[in-house]
Amino acid sequence: MEGIEKITAKIIQDSEAEVTRILEETERKARSIGEEAQAQADREREEILARGRRTADERLERLKSAAQMERRKLELAAKQEVLAEAFDLALEKLCAMPEQEYVALLTKLALEASSTGREQLIFSPQDRSRVGKQVVVAANEALVKGVAPELPEAITESKVGAFLGKVVNTTAAMVTGTGLLTLSEETRPIKGGFIMVDGDIEVNCAFETLVRLQREKLEKEVAGVLFP
Repeated sequence: MEGIEKITAKIIQDSEAEVTRILEETERKARSIGEEAQAQADREREEILARGRRTADERLERLKSAAQMERRKLELAAKQEVLAEAFDLALEKLCAMPEQEYVALLTKLALEASSTGREQLIFSPQDRSRVGKQVVVAANEALVKGVAPELPEAITESKVGAFLGKVVNTTAAMVTGTGLLTLSEETRPIKGGFIMVDGDIEVNCAFETLVRLQREKLEKEVAGVLFP
């Protein structure tokens, strides 16, 4: 019996040792698996964070780019508004010139625009009654003066001489066909200047048109002055 007990005790002892070894091996593997899982989790977390940072950085760059573009658009719109105001002010100043200077300017424009000397001048309703006749008369006198013979000063100083000068000018106008500009009964809704008409041909000397054409030529130069 004693031998059997020893064998049984040995089996039990070996079994306990094996169980302990298995438990220790299991615990070691469990720790290894846990550590690997933690490492994998850490790697995945870092990858997720890195992707998140890249996405955030890309989003930030897009927002910055969009903000810069919007700022440039706003700046351009503001500059265009200031330029428009500058040319609008120029137009206002042209239309508000003293009458004598205004007539002189319109007369000069009429002389430059006329090609036959027989055109009609169309003004705004206000300018037609205010300066229309003055401009037509002054322009005709200047046109005729360029073709009429010049009388001696001694003759033109007298009343008879002045009358004779008018006769000579009228005759020269009739003979040459120039200096026959007329004031049209028609008016146009323009701010200043005039429209010169010869049959189907119109020459637009309205101030708003002239300012617009000058703006196309001078806008870059004016912008350089306003926004150095």
